[in-house]
Amino acid sequence: MRGLRIAKVVAVAMATLGTMAPASGTGAMSYTIDPAHARVQAKVGFFGLGSKTARFPHIEGHVALSDRDAKAVTLDVRIDTQTLEAGDALTRSRLRGPDFFDVDHYPRVTFHATGLTRTGPHSATVTGTISARGVTRPAMLAVDFSRDFAAMTGRESVHIAATTRIDRRDFGMTAYPLIVGRLVTIGIDADLLPVGG
Repeated sequence: MRGLRIAKVVAVAMATLGTMAPASGTGAMSYTIDPAHARVQAKVGFFGLGSKTARFPHIEGHVALSDRDAKAVTLDVRIDTQTLEAGDALTRSRLRGPDFFDVDHYPRVTFHATGLTRTGPHSATVTGTISARGVTRPAMLAVDFSRDFAAMTGRESVHIAATTRIDRRDFGMTAYPLIVGRLVTIGIDADLLPVGG
């Protein structure tokens, strides 16, 4: 009888384990931004007819996702404003100057994530904050990953394309209101390299 009871306990335990989802991976998928394959651009309306674009060729940071918690994310991006490029020398000078990015006093723009909501197999909305010119404001990024979340293991490179829109006036960039639009569309394209993978 004792042996029968033990067998039943083992059977119940096995059945219970069989209904539990197995732990997947280590729980963390960490990546670093590949500075050689990353770019940021900011586009703003100009005279209501065209647009001006600033490009930031130097970007660094890291991304960490969880394979256990779909909402968990660590994303920190640092953009070097002192390397700002534009289509002509006058635009570049003005954008680098005190009316806009004021790169001598504020050499970086940063984005820090606080949460992630998956919107598709490989897309998500990332909420967080943007800091520029000493001002921090809430922001939301729409991010598309080159791989489905279900296929990511943290051992492969991944490309991301992200966009957000900010009001430049929120960051003290109030110059030329009749010429330069107030809404700025920011795009980030970057390759992510696995860390320790």
